[in-house]
Amino acid sequence: MPLNIVLFEPEIPQNTGNIARTCAATGSNLHLIKPLGFSVTDKYLKRAGLDYWSLVNITYYESFDEFKETIKDKHVFIATTKESRFYTDVKYSEGCYILFGKETAGLPDYIHSAFQENRIKIPMIDNEHARSLNLANSVNIVMYEALRQFGFPQMM
Repeated sequence: MPLNIVLFEPEIPQNTGNIARTCAATGSNLHLIKPLGFSVTDKYLKRAGLDYWSLVNITYYESFDEFKETIKDKHVFIATTKESRFYTDVKYSEGCYILFGKETAGLPDYIHSAFQENRIKIPMIDNEHARSLNLANSVNIVMYEALRQFGFPQMM
């Protein structure tokens, strides 16, 4: 079962394009929760994803509520800077969903509340000016830890 990467209201097309390319190269699914901060025909989105778009299984949701209703009780982790548990301290399950917030605001409180027990973070230095990592980089860091735990299925 592939890994599921979920982007909540992504704003920067280059990030989403890069994430889509990584999903294609790893056999992971990409889920996009609207509103998106760009058009899916955006030239920057297409450029960042290169010719990998046909290799990516993308699902769009009109809202977080639609996403939550669709996945029902599947295992969801949320990546946030508002947590003490590192992304390496959890055991990912095949087919799980890893949810990332939008670039400028992260995830709203109601999502934090919905997944309080499944929050993870990427460690960073304690400096108020270094608020977060780039979204595409963050997805790649966590994605590859989950795939490593699975033994890099169907990858060589």
